[in-house]
Amino acid sequence: MIQSLAAGLNTGYSVENAVRETQKELMMVYPKEAVISKELAVMTRKLRLSMSMEQAFDEFARRVDMEDVRNFSVVFTAAKKSGGDMIAIIRNTVDQISGKIEVKREIETLLAAKKYEYKVMSIIPYVIIAYMRLSFPEFMSYLYGNILGIGVMSVCLGIYAGAYVLGAKMVDIEV
Repeated sequence: MIQSLAAGLNTGYSVENAVRETQKELMMVYPKEAVISKELAVMTRKLRLSMSMEQAFDEFARRVDMEDVRNFSVVFTAAKKSGGDMIAIIRNTVDQISGKIEVKREIETLLAAKKYEYKVMSIIPYVIIAYMRLSFPEFMSYLYGNILGIGVMSVCLGIYAGAYVLGAKMVDIEV
């Protein structure tokens, strides 16, 4: 959305008209029921009712409750009041938000790989025990048939449970 807004400003539209054009562009990409489509429709309706752009962005930021949108709203309001170069400010904000989103996606991709790896590694001990029971039942009877074997396997179970909990904490990272 913000990239379309910056493109509209680059072509010479006022901020209000750039928002209207952004809505038109995004209506071609997203369905009417999409949150972004509904929010832009509300925003353009409020602009038609002579609400200031700053108020419209502020309300938009409060409704969607996203940090990037709140930050953009604050930067936009400050730039509008100070009379700064809106195009440069919005372009800079777009670059920062795009960079942040890209880093977040890379982190999520790496985490997804590690989460999958964790799930596979959590299943491996069960697979090994099932294989051993099918292939070497006499060996398994020594492990589970006497006190020493039960003790060793209980220690192994404790280590596995600890590793499972530790692994769950390691892959449960908020981005």
